[in-house]
Amino acid sequence: MIIVEVLIEKANYSLDRPFYYLYEGDKKIEKGYRVLLEFNHQELVGYVLKVEKTNKSKEALEEELGFNLFYINDVIDNAPLLNDDLFALADQVADYYIAPKIAVLQSMLPPSLSPRKSSLKAPKIAYDQYVKVKYFDTTDLTAKQIELLTLIKDNEPVLKSEIKQVSILNKLLEHDLVEIVKVEKRRLNLPDIEEEKEVILSTEQNQVIYEFNNSNDSVYLLEGVTGSGKSEVYLTLSKQMLARGKSVLMLVPEISLTPMATRHFLARFKENVAILHSELTPAEKYDEYRKIARGEAKIVVGARSAIFAPLSNIGLIILDEEHVESYKQDVSPFYHAREVAIMRSKMHNAKVLLGSATPSLESRARAGKGVYHLLTLTKRINEQPLPKTTIINMGDYRNIDRDSYMFSLKLRDRLKNVLDNHNQAILLINRRGFATTCSCRHCGHIFKCPTCGIPLTYHKKENLLKCHHCDYMEVASETCPECGSKYIMRSGFGTERIEEEIHKLYPEARTLRLDSDSAKIRTKIPKVIEAFRNKEADILIGTQMIAKGHDFPDVTLVGIVLADIGLSMPSYRSSERAFQLITQAVGRSGRSDKVGEAIIQTYMPDHYAITMAARQDYELFYKKEMSMRKLQAFPPYTFLASVSISGKNEDVVIDTTLRLADQLNNEFKDKGIILGPTTPYISFEQDKHIRVILIKYKDQELARIILAKLIKSLINKSQISVAVNIDPYNF
Repeated sequence: MIIVEVLIEKANYSLDRPFYYLYEGDKKIEKGYRVLLEFNHQELVGYVLKVEKTNKSKEALEEELGFNLFYINDVIDNAPLLNDDLFALADQVADYYIAPKIAVLQSMLPPSLSPRKSSLKAPKIAYDQYVKVKYFDTTDLTAKQIELLTLIKDNEPVLKSEIKQVSILNKLLEHDLVEIVKVEKRRLNLPDIEEEKEVILSTEQNQVIYEFNNSNDSVYLLEGVTGSGKSEVYLTLSKQMLARGKSVLMLVPEISLTPMATRHFLARFKENVAILHSELTPAEKYDEYRKIARGEAKIVVGARSAIFAPLSNIGLIILDEEHVESYKQDVSPFYHAREVAIMRSKMHNAKVLLGSATPSLESRARAGKGVYHLLTLTKRINEQPLPKTTIINMGDYRNIDRDSYMFSLKLRDRLKNVLDNHNQAILLINRRGFATTCSCRHCGHIFKCPTCGIPLTYHKKENLLKCHHCDYMEVASETCPECGSKYIMRSGFGTERIEEEIHKLYPEARTLRLDSDSAKIRTKIPKVIEAFRNKEADILIGTQMIAKGHDFPDVTLVGIVLADIGLSMPSYRSSERAFQLITQAVGRSGRSDKVGEAIIQTYMPDHYAITMAARQDYELFYKKEMSMRKLQAFPPYTFLASVSISGKNEDVVIDTTLRLADQLNNEFKDKGIILGPTTPYISFEQDKHIRVILIKYKDQELARIILAKLIKSLINKSQISVAVNIDPYNF
C-alpha cells in the first residue's frame, strides 16, 4: 500500500497543507503527479507532494494518524509536471508572497496541466498522421497499388489525410508495405519571418555588452532613452548565451508587445524560439509548454507567466520595460515577475537584465545602492534628437475652438501637416470606450456596475454600457431607470470617441484603433501593428498598449490627448505612472531619420510629472519623486503589504478588519505603520464587501512571521475571506 500527501486544488489558506490519501492502483505515482480524489463529497484534483510505501494496514494508519483515510480514485499523469528547480521555486514564491502553494502551482502550469478539475477537459496532445514506406516491394500488387506505393516513396512522409485512395492505402497497410507514423502537431502557427542580419552596434551598445559580460553581478538595470537600441542589446546577449549552451527567457509586460519581440527573436534564432502568453489558446499553450520542457526551444518569449517556463540551463532572463505594472499579478498569488526572475536566476547562476527608459523607482534606487548593476544608453541609435515637445494647457480657451474641445488648435495643425506630408501620427488616450460616464440630467442618477459599484462606460458602436473592472455589460438605456427621464447625458471621452472626432475633422484620414476592446480578437494586435507599420493607416489611436516598445519609422507626431488621466487617482504611484506613460509615448516619435514632435494636452500643465516627462528628464523626476516618497514613507523607503478582508455581511467585515488592525499594531509596535482599515475604490465585488489594511515596514522577515500568524487566526472564520498582497501596486 502507498500513502500519499497531496495538496487540494482549492486555493485558500484554510486548505494550504498536505492531506493524506491511500493508493492501491497499478499506475505509477510520484511526487509532482496529479490525482483524482474525493474531498468533502466532491471529486477534485490533488497535487502529489510525497509518496511513501507502507506495510501497515489502513486501520493501523488511521489509528496512528487519528483520522479516517480515503483512497485516491485515479492517477492523471505519467510523469511529474514540474522539475525539481521549478518545484523549489514554487516553495520560494509561496513563502515570499505568503500565498497558498497550490495557487502558485496553478499559476506556473498551462490549463491542460494545471492541478485543477477543469484541466481534465482542456486540450491534450494533437497528432498529424503520416504514411511512410516500410518495404518497397511491388510483387503481386495491382497497378493502382504500385502507383500509390511509388508516390508515397517519392514524397514521404505523406500526410494520411492527403491520400484520397483510402481503400488502396488500406491494402498497402494490410500487406505491411507502409506504416502510419504519428507526429505531434504544433498548433501555434508562428509567422514566417525573413532572416535578419545583425546590425552594427553603437559605441554605447558595445560598452554596455562589454560591461555586462565582464561583471560578476547577477542583476543589471539597463536605463536607455527611447530609441537607444535596447532591443539590439538583448538580441546580442541572447546570441552569446546560446553560443555558450545556455537558454534565454525574454519577458515583455503586455500582450501587445509580444508580436514585436517574437518577430525580432524569430528573425535571428528561427526554430529555437517558443512563445508563452495568456492570449494563446489552451492547445497552443500546451504545445509550447511541452516543446520547452523537451528542450526543443532555447529561447522563450512571453509575458508575465512565462517566467515559469520549464527552461533548463538558463543563462539570461530579460525583462523589457521592467517598470510596467502588468509584471505584477493582481490576483493570488500576487507575484511580481521581476522578483521571481531574481529567485530563479540564483538557481541557475544566471544573470537578470532589466530594461527601461523609465525604470521603476524601486529598481533605480536599488541600482543607486549597488544592489543592481546600472548600465546606461544615453543617445538614440540614429543620433536623432529626442522629439520636440509642447505642453498645451486645455484650461486656456485660447488653445481650442468650437470645432473640437478634444483637440487643441496646435495638435490639429500638426495632424494636418502629418497628413499633408504622408507621415504617420499616434494619438494616445488612456481610456477606452466612447463616454466615461452616463447620467440622468433630470435626477442625477449615474449608471453604475451592479457588481463593482463603479460608473459604467458607454461604447457607442455596440450601444453597450460596460464595466472596465469586471466586464459586466448591459444594453445602453435611453431612459433613466430611476425617474424615467429621456435626458441621458454622456460625458468624458475615450478611444472610440477620439476616432470619431478624427473622422469628423479629417475625413480623408485612415485610422486604426488599438485598445483592450478592439484587441479581444486575439489575432487583432499583430494585425493592427503590422498594418500601421506598412502605412495602411495614417493615425493610430489607442491606450497605453501603443505607448511603449513599438518602433514605427514613419511616425513624426505623437499626441497625448489628455495627459493628466490618472494623476488624480488616490495612489502613491500616480505621478510615476503618468511620467512613465508620457515619456514612453513621446518616445514613439522620430525614431528613424525623420524629425519627431510630441504634443501633450493637459489641464495640469505645471505638474512636475508632466513637465519633466515633456523634457524626457528621468533623473530630475527620480530625485523629485524620491523626495516625495521619503516624506510619505512609501517604497522604496519601506516595504508594503495589504490585507483585504471580504464577506457578504458588511458589519462582520468591518468588525474583523478593525480587530485585525489592532492586532497588527500590537504585533508590529514601532516596527511598522498600520494604515486603515480603509474602504478601497472598488469596495463591493461579486456580492462581497471589501475593506483593506495597508502595512508599511522595513523588516521583511518580521512582517512575514506576523502576517502568517494572523492568517492562521483568521482562516477558520467562515464568514470572511482573507487575501494578503506583498508589494501591492494599487495604493
